[in-house]
Amino acid sequence: MKKRWLVILFLGTFVLAAYSFCSIDSTKNSRMERVSSNVLPPDSINPDALELPLMKGNIPVIKHVGYAFQYSEKHEQAFWVGYELTKKETEKAFDRTDEFIPDPAVTTGTATVGDYLKSGYDRGHLAPAADMGWSQQAMAESFYFSNMSPQVPGFNRGIWKMLEEQVRTWAKAYDSIYVVTGPVLKDGLVQMGSNGVSIPKYYYKVILDNTGGDAKAIGFLMPNEASKEPLENFAVSVDQVEQETGIDFFNKLPDSRENAFEKEVCIPCWTWKIINSPSPNPSTPTQPGSLQLQCKGITKAGARCSRNTTDADGFCYQHKP
Repeated sequence: MKKRWLVILFLGTFVLAAYSFCSIDSTKNSRMERVSSNVLPPDSINPDALELPLMKGNIPVIKHVGYAFQYSEKHEQAFWVGYELTKKETEKAFDRTDEFIPDPAVTTGTATVGDYLKSGYDRGHLAPAADMGWSQQAMAESFYFSNMSPQVPGFNRGIWKMLEEQVRTWAKAYDSIYVVTGPVLKDGLVQMGSNGVSIPKYYYKVILDNTGGDAKAIGFLMPNEASKEPLENFAVSVDQVEQETGIDFFNKLPDSRENAFEKEVCIPCWTWKIINSPSPNPSTPTQPGSLQLQCKGITKAGARCSRNTTDADGFCYQHKP
């Protein structure tokens, strides 16, 4: 009788252990599936997704709600970030989160807060947060470090911000545009932080308006430095951006159409007057912690920081005590 009970106890313990292992493994697999569902091989992407360019090498395309990208582990930032921006999506419904976190979909790991801390460089958005205000999740994901690149403060807050506002104007004017943006990544760039984040010397944007009979494309190449020059001075052909980056943009267009769009730049073809965004919908519920106040920090020049923050201590990330 005693032996029988020992056998039953042993079998029960074995079954319980096996169940627990399977349960843990199932949870782990479920978590991995959520991450891997964002990661796609280049040959499986939507053939109609005009914002997704073509690169050499079998680098996976990672998709989030508002944008997609291919990541450079060597430089710890994206080669490119692409998305479609519609007129409707320029209507802000959600405020910035300002919560910079590593991207869980990049299995090799991304940069961290420590890489940028006291570096003198801004965590510059590639896909701007202001382009993601149509979705709470898209806004949150725009603060992943996979979407960040080290930018000189005067560049990030000046001419680069002006270009981002101009792009939103084009989305409003032409109903829908395709945007691809990123750093020009080359060998020999200076790196910062323990993860070795490369500091680009140049950034680019290419924009495609594929609507109506006046469809067109334009590119921009900008040095990572402050500038007071007009945006038009940085406009280049898409072909020139391709030569600098080695990336094939808008390759899903018919060849004749792609070649015509990309070989030259037509400044007068685009409107250059900024169209201001409408005020947020007053019926939109206020999100917890979304009250924004001007940062209490003081810049090196002795002026009050112009950033807004939702943090309770009243400081933006750049001026945290």
